Amino acid sequence: MPDHYFTAAPASRDARATLRVALAGRPVEVVTASGIFSPRGIDKGTRVLLEEVPAPPPTGDFLDLGCGWGPIALTLALRSPDATVWAVDVNERALDLARVNAASLGLDRMQASQPDGIPTDQRFDLIWSNPPIRVGKAVVHDLMTTWLPRLRPGGTAYLVVQKNLGADSLQTWLTANLTGSPYAVSRHATSGGFRVLRVERTG
Repeated sequence: MPDHYFTAAPASRDARATLRVALAGRPVEVVTASGIFSPRGIDKGTRVLLEEVPAPPPTGDFLDLGCGWGPIALTLALRSPDATVWAVDVNERALDLARVNAASLGLDRMQASQPDGIPTDQRFDLIWSNPPIRVGKAVVHDLMTTWLPRLRPGGTAYLVVQKNLGADSLQTWLTANLTGSPYAVSRHATSGGFRVLRVERTG
């Protein structure tokens, strides 16, 4: 069976390549590899997210949920060098690449980790995510109810989801199922067949 990007330990050969991409408005070199999500560059959904979200605050604790080789987390760290950026994935190869890329760019406040490597009491001011929709609704819903409640009051999450892969149904589900604190769920932007959903913890 071929690897999926949500495979924890890809069996495929770790064939690495150096790419030149634009992150945070500047050209940078990054390393990618087979067996991870979007190894040939920045995928369309992530590009939409990065183009549509407002600039992150200068400081705080930020989360990239499902980081892959790191385009979202690296952008957060480049734009807000005084913030702490947590990059989370289940794919160990992706996490290693994210660490390599952060180190090569001098981003020593970015940490890449498996989900269980994040302290249970850690809270976030900002979440940016291109969630792994293809793992199925049950897993995605579990990710949402696990991580979105870890927003601090006033914190905001931006999620990019393809329209034909259930963006609108996810928005409806989030509105109905985020409990335990006030949340405001809205459609922040639509572009190129994708929705960017906004979830704010209002209290």
